[in-house]
Amino acid sequence: MNPSSFLTSTQLLSGGLAGGDVALESKLNMSLAELKLSVRATNCLESENVNTVRELVTRTEDQLLEVRNFGETTLNEVREKLTSLGLRLGMVIGGLGFGRQIDTLQKGVDILVATPGRLLDLMNQGHCKLGNVTFFVLDEADRMFDMGFIKDVRRISQSVNKQRQTLMFSATMPPDVAKLAADILNDPERVEIAPQGRTVDRIDQRVYFVNAANKRSLLQHLLSDSGLEKVIVFTRTKRGANRVAEQLEKTGVPSEAIHGNKSQNARQRALDAFTRGRARVLVATDLAARGIDVQGVTHVINYELPAEAESYVHRIGRTARAGASGHAITLACERYVAGLGPIEAYIGQKIPVEWAD
Repeated sequence: MNPSSFLTSTQLLSGGLAGGDVALESKLNMSLAELKLSVRATNCLESENVNTVRELVTRTEDQLLEVRNFGETTLNEVREKLTSLGLRLGMVIGGLGFGRQIDTLQKGVDILVATPGRLLDLMNQGHCKLGNVTFFVLDEADRMFDMGFIKDVRRISQSVNKQRQTLMFSATMPPDVAKLAADILNDPERVEIAPQGRTVDRIDQRVYFVNAANKRSLLQHLLSDSGLEKVIVFTRTKRGANRVAEQLEKTGVPSEAIHGNKSQNARQRALDAFTRGRARVLVATDLAARGIDVQGVTHVINYELPAEAESYVHRIGRTARAGASGHAITLACERYVAGLGPIEAYIGQKIPVEWAD
C-alpha cells in the first residue's frame, strides 16, 4: 500500500513516502484525513474476499465521538466507496453491545476502526485476529498515554503483522510518545504539520476575573447576549459539566453535557442536538475537546481554566474552524487563576481583561 500520492495531493506531507512508516505531529484534526488516507491506500489493494482485517485505525473512545458524528454522512460516503471496491468497513467501540460488532467481524472487514479496550476484549474472546493487518493507524497517541491505554496499544501493535505500514498521529510528541514511536515504527518519516496561521491568532480572547460564587450568574449574563449563538462551555470535571448543563437548562438555555461517563449513545445524542441546533450550549470536559468537530461554533467559554496550557489551545480551537474567526471567554476564579500565567506564556500573548456590567 502506498498512500504517498494522496498525501502529496493534499499537502499533508511533502515528498513521497513509498509505503514507509510515519510519525506525524500535528495540531490539526486528522481523523477525516485518516479515513480518506485509508481508502486511498486501499485503492492500491486487490479486492480479495478475505474474512480478515487488513487495515486498522485505533482511536480513543472520546475521539470516536467525531467518527460517529460523521457516521451518518462522511462515514457512509467512505463505506460506499469501499463497497464499490468490494471492500468492507467495520467499527468496534466500547459503550455499545457486543452482538452486532461480533457479527460484523465474523462476516469479515477490510478496514476496522476501533478503540483499544473493546478491540482487546474481542481479540481475547477469539472474535478478531490481526495477523493479516498490513496498514496500522494509531491516532491521538498522546491521549492514549493520558487515558492509560498505552499497554493496550502495545499489545495490539504486537498482534499486527510485522510486515506492515504504520502511521502514528499525535498532537504533541513528548518523550513517552517518542519512545512509543521508536518501539512500534520502523525507521519512520518524522513529520510536523502546523496549521496555516495559529488558531489563537484568529480568536478574540477575553478573560473575566470573578469569584467562584459568582460564576454561575456571570455565565447566565454572558449567555443573555443572543450573539453567543453556538457555544461550548468547558469544565474540569464530569460532575461539573453535568451541573452547569442542568443549571443552564433551568434558566431556559437549551444545553447538553458530554463527557466520558456518559454512554456512547448518550454522547452521540448530545452531540447531535448541538450540531443540529436543538441545544445552544454544549458543556464538555477536556477529554472530549479533541473529539468535537462541529462547524459554526461562535464562542468557547472556559468555565474553569484547564490544568494544562496546551488544553486551553485545544479548547478554544473548537471555534475558528476551517480558517474562520471565533471568540473565547475565560472565567478566572481564585481557585484556578494561577493557571492563567502559564497559558499566556504558552500562547505568547496577554489575554485582555473584561469586566462584567
